[in-house]
Amino acid sequence: MLGQTYVERRGEIEHYFDRTAAQAWARLTSDAPVSRIRATVRAGRDRMRHTLLSWLPDDLRGKRVLDAGCGTGALAMEAARRGAEVVAIDLSPTLVDLARERTQVERDAMLSSSGGRIHFHAGDMLDPKHGEFDHVVCMDSIIHYGHADVQRVLASLVDRTRSSVLFTFAPRTPLLTVMHQVGKVFPRGDRAPMIVPVGEAQLYATFRERPEFIGWSAPRTRRIQGGFYISQAMELSRT
Repeated sequence: MLGQTYVERRGEIEHYFDRTAAQAWARLTSDAPVSRIRATVRAGRDRMRHTLLSWLPDDLRGKRVLDAGCGTGALAMEAARRGAEVVAIDLSPTLVDLARERTQVERDAMLSSSGGRIHFHAGDMLDPKHGEFDHVVCMDSIIHYGHADVQRVLASLVDRTRSSVLFTFAPRTPLLTVMHQVGKVFPRGDRAPMIVPVGEAQLYATFRERPEFIGWSAPRTRRIQGGFYISQAMELSRT
């Protein structure tokens, strides 16, 4: 069961991305010029998205994919091009509306070509009403949660997934650890939800020892780092 820390953190993330940062996020995920710092974040996210997509099958026809934390819809769109039925969820209604707008033309054309489709929803990625999936992708959507909540989120997702859960986490590096501690000194109203570093070894131990992950393994991982972007992808696969 998800605890109060998850609920509180989810509220902070929703408020930040739907109100404080929606316009900046829309610009970051477009082709518009951005600062040098944000350009490194954009490039890092592009590399991470490519990595996660490369871990999915090229042919997703007849498969259901959950894009948990879909943002403006780029990953969901590529999965749908491969023929998947994609459920794309984000906490921010503003970003979900932008994703619908950006993908509308291609989504309309796709129904008569690959057969893929996308259902956009604003809300919690763990809402059970969306059913079960063949694959789940959580790109940078659980990096604001501590290890206990990450463990609970992943346990909830594997319980509804037939093949694989691909997710990213903030690796516990000296730089990210310092940034996490420094961020705590700012007034709550003036700071974005902090990225919370999680230990890679701690995750592997969780998957080995927790009963929720019996029948699952973590066969591959890859860290993407450049400029002001650092994130690590990991695959959970049903054995």
